Amino acid sequence: MHTNSPKGARSGESSYFIRLLMFFSITLAPISLLTPACSLGKAEQAASGAGARADGVPVLTGTVTKKNVPLELRVIGAVEAFSVVAVKSQVGGELTRTHFSEGQFVNKGDTLFTIDPRPFETSLSQAEANLAKSMALEKQAEANLARDLTQSKNATAQAERYASLLESGVVSHEQYDQIKTTAEALAETVRADKANIETAQKAIDADKATVQSARLQLSFTTVRAPIDGRTGSLMVYQGNLVRTSDSTPLVMINQMNPIHVTFSAPEKQLAEIKSYMSQGKLKAQVFPPDDKAHPELGTVDFIDNAVDNTTGTIKLKAVFPNKERKLWPGQFVNVNLTLTTEADAVVAPSQAVQTGQQGQFVFVVKHDQTVEMRPVVVARTFADDSVIESGVNPGEVLVIDGQLRLTPGARVRIKTGENGQKPTAMSPAVEGGGQ
Repeated sequence: MHTNSPKGARSGESSYFIRLLMFFSITLAPISLLTPACSLGKAEQAASGAGARADGVPVLTGTVTKKNVPLELRVIGAVEAFSVVAVKSQVGGELTRTHFSEGQFVNKGDTLFTIDPRPFETSLSQAEANLAKSMALEKQAEANLARDLTQSKNATAQAERYASLLESGVVSHEQYDQIKTTAEALAETVRADKANIETAQKAIDADKATVQSARLQLSFTTVRAPIDGRTGSLMVYQGNLVRTSDSTPLVMINQMNPIHVTFSAPEKQLAEIKSYMSQGKLKAQVFPPDDKAHPELGTVDFIDNAVDNTTGTIKLKAVFPNKERKLWPGQFVNVNLTLTTEADAVVAPSQAVQTGQQGQFVFVVKHDQTVEMRPVVVARTFADDSVIESGVNPGEVLVIDGQLRLTPGARVRIKTGENGQKPTAMSPAVEGGGQ
């Protein structure tokens, strides 16, 4: 059997350690080369940071100003038609024609439907004929009165002469009685003729009323729009028989010029709203969903007489001209209700206000281009601005961008805007801000 000698074993161990040392040398060589490069990068970063601190932290700024700020209430409202009319037929008959298209805007007095007028034209002709007959009877009664009145006057005069002749003994009592009776009979005939005339006049009045009613019924066969507005879907189509007792209207019309927006305010603000309403009409703005850049302007014209116990709110309505018909019944819109305007309020950009553990604060840029951290009390915000109760004064410059890199006393460098100017003035106030 063959065995290795001790000398051969030592030789094998030596070659193994040589190979191991060569492996570690090759592996650690790149690491030693990278160490100077990393050290160089850290040095460059430190030098760069020192340069940034020397030049100042780049920031954007805005200025504290004084201006008139509206006190507003922002809520969600629902658009409602100013009035809704269910158009129904006032006479029965066949619907022979429709004069509009569904969804069309119509004006007050426009013809909407035509109902078969022939039965009503016949009734009107008959009423007019009865009126003409009554007027003819009146004329005949007036002619009889004129004739009998003349005869009565002659008979009365003759009776007076016979009375004188009777006293003279020229005529007998029998002759006088006969003449007197004739005169009295003719007087009664005159009174009867006058009664006939009165009866004829009353008949004429009745016939005139009948004619007027017939004409009115005939006019109802032309159904006209009672208001300006937009028509809805047709409920009854041409050719159908309509009745006055039908519960289904022919069409619905929504008045959209002007238009109402209904919204609710919290119960706790009721006293404040009533107080401002007593000083004049409250102005309101609504923003159509498709045109938020051009709000509609209106005024509050209704406040409900009771608070809703289930929601704890009070219902209000504002009326808007809606000339361009941007507001549509059923829409939900944002409503800004202006209660009053606060004069000379101290206003700062909302971006400048930060929140920390001690509350809200701002960074004020001093004349030496260093910043001071100052606590502030914000009363309310509107649009992009905040009304400041205390903490800053008009004219002071505040940091509005870059606060995360600032500490009290840090030096800043004001960046320029897109137009090359330093944005040290705050953005203009936009009407319609929120509370």
